[in-house]
Amino acid sequence: MTERLYATPDAIAHAADLLRRGELVAFGTETVYGLGADATNADAVARVFAAKGRPHFNPLIAHYPSAEAAFADVAPSDAARKLAAAFWPGPLTMVLPRRAECPVALITGAGLDTLAVRVPSHPDARALLAATGRAVAAPSANRSGRVSPTTAAHVLDGLDGRIAAVIDSGACPVGVESTVIDLSGPAPVLLRPGGITLEALEAVIGRVRRGAPIADESKPLLAPGMMASHYAPNLPVRLNAVSVAADEALLSFGPKLPGAEAEFVLSASGDLVEAAARLFDGLRSFDAIAGLRGIAVMPIPLEGLGLAINDRLARAAAPREA
Repeated sequence: MTERLYATPDAIAHAADLLRRGELVAFGTETVYGLGADATNADAVARVFAAKGRPHFNPLIAHYPSAEAAFADVAPSDAARKLAAAFWPGPLTMVLPRRAECPVALITGAGLDTLAVRVPSHPDARALLAATGRAVAAPSANRSGRVSPTTAAHVLDGLDGRIAAVIDSGACPVGVESTVIDLSGPAPVLLRPGGITLEALEAVIGRVRRGAPIADESKPLLAPGMMASHYAPNLPVRLNAVSVAADEALLSFGPKLPGAEAEFVLSASGDLVEAAARLFDGLRSFDAIAGLRGIAVMPIPLEGLGLAINDRLARAAAPREA
């Protein structure tokens, strides 16, 4: 049974403790209710995908109590600082390059070199983020494909028993998701319309290009609501491997294959949540090892989080563009 909490100081402290212990807590923001997990805890973030039944490892938005806290994990451009001054706290998400020392788990950003960050304005959300003391990854608190929730009752309709708690903050005043703008490239791109209008953005930073609508869901996303450039490790990826060559690295799941000199264990016990949490670190782990010609990946079941894991692996293994 999911705890239904009300936003008293004691309840906020309890919810923050749950998050720090790796539990999932839904909370109200000015836009919609978010399903929160400690963004630095890969296992907790993997459980977000499991709770939502999310079919792909789409990037999640990392929420912070202040712009200073967010900009400690990402590198802000001049435009980002101007937008933060104008609209944070508020319903604006910015996609920016991760800093090298960023502690946010790679699964939070779907293995990309960018991170979507936001400072919400709802007082309960800000109190929870400050009490937690670390970034909180939070997609909408609903089962994947369902309507985004704007009340605690909506959250419980879909997630009761699947998460530890929900903080009941009443109805969300905005009721639509945050605006998402990509500031990681040479020009600003609007990825998702939301609570901050395009006109308001352009009044602060000048022309903002509109991103193309989603046309091919087989490609990975840069942020919620749009597509991104293909991410893959430096080495070619071979799926469903039942043997491993001497010059291949091995991503293992369950009992390992013999002969691998370089190995990253996704889960020795065959646990899909553990494998999901370790997937992106595993794909990157062989990039600096000389003498390897590829990565062999052992079969992973097509069930539960295995669907998302196989989806991401299929993208990594897709033919590279010339």
